[in-house]
Amino acid sequence: MGKSITGALLRKMMISGANYLDENKEYVDSLNVFPVPDGDTGTNMSMTMKSVVRELNLCTNNEMETIADAVSKGALKGARGNSGVILSQILKGFTSSVASLKSIDVKAFAKAFKEGADIAYRAVTIPKEGTILTVIRVMAEEAQKIAKKEADCGEFLKQVLEVGEETLKMTPELLPVLKKAGVVDSGGRGLLFVVGGFLKVLMGDESQVILELNSDKLDNTHEAFEDVKVNYNDLADIEFAYCTEFFVINIKKKTTEADIDKLREKLMSIGNSVICIGDLNLIKVHVHTNEPGVALTSALKLGELNGVKVENMLEQNRALKVKMEPEQLKNIGVVAICAGEGLSQLFKDCNVDYVIEGGQTMNSSAEDIAKACDAVPAENIFVLPNNKNIVMAAQLANDLSKRNIIVIPTSSVPQGINAAIAIDPEASVDENKENVMAMLDTVATGSVTYAVRSTSIDGFKLKEGDIIGLDEKRIVAKGADVNEVSANTIEKMMKDTATTITLFYGQDVQAAEAELLGETLAQKYPELEVDVHYGGQPLYYYLISIQ
Repeated sequence: MGKSITGALLRKMMISGANYLDENKEYVDSLNVFPVPDGDTGTNMSMTMKSVVRELNLCTNNEMETIADAVSKGALKGARGNSGVILSQILKGFTSSVASLKSIDVKAFAKAFKEGADIAYRAVTIPKEGTILTVIRVMAEEAQKIAKKEADCGEFLKQVLEVGEETLKMTPELLPVLKKAGVVDSGGRGLLFVVGGFLKVLMGDESQVILELNSDKLDNTHEAFEDVKVNYNDLADIEFAYCTEFFVINIKKKTTEADIDKLREKLMSIGNSVICIGDLNLIKVHVHTNEPGVALTSALKLGELNGVKVENMLEQNRALKVKMEPEQLKNIGVVAICAGEGLSQLFKDCNVDYVIEGGQTMNSSAEDIAKACDAVPAENIFVLPNNKNIVMAAQLANDLSKRNIIVIPTSSVPQGINAAIAIDPEASVDENKENVMAMLDTVATGSVTYAVRSTSIDGFKLKEGDIIGLDEKRIVAKGADVNEVSANTIEKMMKDTATTITLFYGQDVQAAEAELLGETLAQKYPELEVDVHYGGQPLYYYLISIQ
């Protein structure tokens, strides 16, 4: 413990927070209000923090500004799901508050909490109390008071975390849907695991400080490095000429984690673009330097070298001095997000330029969406998230993309398909946006899946494994037969103005079963057109559209 936090210590705190959350993500996922198989708050928040760790691993020094920038950038790039996006905004506010400091004392710590809470609230159009926002706000408010009487950073954070735990317990009283489900807010729980990881480091426990989460990319296959991409316009821009990469294997018994830290510091002193990650089984090293021999010799003190590669970037740059044709861009492009080969093909048939594989349980990140948009040769990109939990990440993608991104807040695949059909590549951006937004309200959507736990909700007493039907807001049907529950769900969704029922059947439904349901609906609603399409989506037996 101590009275200030350096950049190096902040790095360790962020890594510890990421790992502590990763260890507990399944518990956070289980706090989903609806008992459907896509409760992924913990997974989304963990993947957001993993992106922070990846960015930290690229830091070439431990200066506060460098660390703060890496945390903010990593959180933005990895932000996914509503809770992940909110977490990214909390970290953005926190780091912007401390970036100019040499070190963080309790008063600066408290101010950073407040800035994080303020920016997170501003990121949400209609903030809801009883969520992660409430937890961070109350923690920030109490942090101001605690900072006036406590100078030790560890004790300060311990008291702030206790406030957070008490606030989390209150969330069911603030948000009735949590009370009905008998759970606390999952996003708030995830946030407290992150802050709990911070506290572990401040209290002297660095067991969670694992430089690359779960050593995802550090196995005995010694896979190829993903080099740091640097674009140089002139040879004079290259300060360090040799890209040096290698693994350290058969680590010496006397080597410690501290020795790995010392190696990283040595590499930072002789070059930049440093990656030095791993554990006492395997270390992965990357550095741009003018002294590759020093890098290799320093690493030999820890163990044996393998996969050594030294490339002359000056020569590589000379070879890249080729004139590039200017990019030819059309006016309008479309990117859609969905899960299922059938749905993907349907979007492509609707002239969507790029389909991102994602949706329930695998929400796309802001960086995923930005990269997809950049791959489309168009000045303006309409993005169809097709999931309410991806909309915020799609909006953040504008900060990462070179395209002008227009997010249409489609909350379901049926809405997305209708939006894709409505986009006219010859019309202006404003005309398209106006037409598509007006269309969204004409599509009623539902879904059929199964309960992942026993609970009482929306007037139904559910057992794990029950088939359940949902409209856009609640559970409306349950039973043991998929087609029967689907028909009951459609009956509850039906409106007098309807002209068409469209079914998209998932990977766990046979075509014959889906056709049988279509025939049953055609007989029941002879005045309506009934369409059945293969979607191939996981987890959901049917996605339903009524227009």
